[in-house]
Amino acid sequence: MSASTPTRTALALRHVAFEDLGILAPLLEERGYRVRYHDAGVDELDRAEVASADLVVVLGGPIGVYDDDRYPFLAPTKDALSARLAADRPTLGICLGAQVLAEALGARVAPTGGVEIGYAPVDLTLDGRTSPLSALDGEPVLHWHGDAFEIPPGARHLARTPGFPHQAFSRGRALGLQFHVEADHRTIERWLIGHAHELHHRGIDPRSIRRQAAAHGPRLEHRARTAIGTWLDEVEPAH
Repeated sequence: MSASTPTRTALALRHVAFEDLGILAPLLEERGYRVRYHDAGVDELDRAEVASADLVVVLGGPIGVYDDDRYPFLAPTKDALSARLAADRPTLGICLGAQVLAEALGARVAPTGGVEIGYAPVDLTLDGRTSPLSALDGEPVLHWHGDAFEIPPGARHLARTPGFPHQAFSRGRALGLQFHVEADHRTIERWLIGHAHELHHRGIDPRSIRRQAAAHGPRLEHRARTAIGTWLDEVEPAH
């Protein structure tokens, strides 16, 4: 399918500019998607667009899913996504996005008091090894989170790490990933600058993440494209 003649629409809900679709953008374009960003808290939310897009990707951000009173855009966003999930439309949530999906599906999301930041392996569950995520089993992925979700009722628990046992889930045509497969190792500097205060506060040297990105990023990009491409093969409606 030619990227010059898009036949599908992908709406990406973005919370901070540097946490964008990253390596997933060219994958979607190759698959015939026309990609549009909605900048949360800035752009006016179009519920009809959230409902009608062939794919919605809810990206990460440094706020909590429970912060509705501090960030008023969260409530209408969650309402629109709840309706989309109820209609079982293809929806991918990453980090904060996965937490939004988990809450919308009836699961609890809460701070843990700790963080997981940097590249480290993710281990798949038995269900995960037979899911589209199979290419990521044992693969170092980018973690950048402190909150955690429970697995929603009726969902498949797909991945875990020692510190955060709930790393991925799927239910219907929704997939939630606590970790980042989308981050482009070639532009990791934007993350290190954008999250400089958090890194300093947590005593994490940005040079270590920079080295990890160079070491693991190219292989992760290949594995992530395989995983997300396989998931899209499963959830995309026939055209």
